[in-house]
Amino acid sequence: MVNDPGMSYSTVMSKEPAKTAAASLPFEQAIQELEQIVGALEKGAVSLDESVALYARGRGLQERCEKLLAEAEARVEKITLGENGAPKGVAPLDPQE
Repeated sequence: MVNDPGMSYSTVMSKEPAKTAAASLPFEQAIQELEQIVGALEKGAVSLDESVALYARGRGLQERCEKLLAEAEARVEKITLGENGAPKGVAPLDPQE
């Protein structure tokens, strides 16, 4: 993606290949596109129809980023429970469980 604050989102996207489904983007690409959408919407230099489309795309990207972050967090640690069922700490997540 082009990271030029003077360019509108539509100008940037017209230079890119067709938009990839948000659900298949890696985190870094999704967050970068989301930042560009926010910038374009904050400038207010897009039409109402384009704003609605950008907002919808942004929501999809936000959901993708949140899902990937939650998955990463789950891989890093899990809560361990004591004999009484109360949380007693965290341990590395064993993906084999």
